Amino acid sequence: MILRHLALATSLVAVAASAAAQQQGPIAQAVKLADWQLAHMDVNPRSGDMRAWEPAVFWVGMTALADAGAPPRIKDAIMAMGRANGWRAGEKPYFADDHTIVQSYLWAAAHGGPPQALASAKATFDRVVDKPAVTTLAFAVPPEGYGATECLTRWCWCDALFMAPPALIELSRQTRDPKYRDFALKEFWATTDFLLDPVEQLYYRDSRFFERRDAQRRKQFWARGNGWVFAGMARIIPLLPKNSPDRVQMEGLFRKMAAKLKALQKPDGYWAPSLLAPEESPPESSGTGFFTYGMAWGVNAGVLPRADYAPVAKRGWAALERSIQPDGRLGWVQQVSDRPDKVAAQETQYYGVGAFLLAATQVAQLDRAR
Repeated sequence: MILRHLALATSLVAVAASAAAQQQGPIAQAVKLADWQLAHMDVNPRSGDMRAWEPAVFWVGMTALADAGAPPRIKDAIMAMGRANGWRAGEKPYFADDHTIVQSYLWAAAHGGPPQALASAKATFDRVVDKPAVTTLAFAVPPEGYGATECLTRWCWCDALFMAPPALIELSRQTRDPKYRDFALKEFWATTDFLLDPVEQLYYRDSRFFERRDAQRRKQFWARGNGWVFAGMARIIPLLPKNSPDRVQMEGLFRKMAAKLKALQKPDGYWAPSLLAPEESPPESSGTGFFTYGMAWGVNAGVLPRADYAPVAKRGWAALERSIQPDGRLGWVQQVSDRPDKVAAQETQYYGVGAFLLAATQVAQLDRAR
């Protein structure tokens, strides 16, 4: 009986926290969550390396929040992070995850940052573009372990399509040198040709999952993995010349993927960690955050029909609001992985917060644009 009352009390506190969040607008909620994360930068593993991809995605979300009219302290935090990092990318020169942080450096370069912010980004990608890695996209983990996988020098896992291409294409915009954009698009389409399932219009995380099936013989498509791609396209498309062949092609791919994802959204607004296996799946806020961001951006950009997709984005946003825990953290974030996995209410991560911030900035525009 006591346990039942405790469970009920905990549930009521969570509901109250969610209700309080919903009384604020998306930008106010995002600022509040960003402030929470900034005050708890040690809550996640690898907290000491702000160049790692996990916090880098948070900083990408922070740049979008700064652009959406957030208080000056958000921009100040981005600039302070860049200075602390020495405006350097991660350690591995060809590894897309280590390029993620460059997106925020380039934002800083365009918003009053020091010349080093742009110069460092250029040096990082000159090495990649001028002497590209030559290897297959097949994902074969050697005896030395995952980190020694040869194809990681190219974009052989779908997450990479969020991590690196937006930075390369933005670098072309700032330097007026098309070589970075050309490289990014060539590699984007190579990865898409390799990992996109043409029937399902979803991406396999990498080639190890081509033949993987669950107990019901369903293909395994990871929500966050596809979220990386969907959100990545939402960041890439606006940077491409209007009516260019690559932009037209990518908008078409985005629409097809959106249609599939719309059909897969659960009644509670979340997407299941394994997209084709919704039954008894837990809430999961990182994949849902990226999908919500993409859906709302698509509507705001005129790429997706408002009548069909604004409700999808709003259901996703309502689910994200419910993911905020009584202590202020974003919960229900699946931890670092390469496939669907278990998730708990108290689990958070930088990249989940980054996805929430991205989603908030676009959901906030949905009603304004009407």
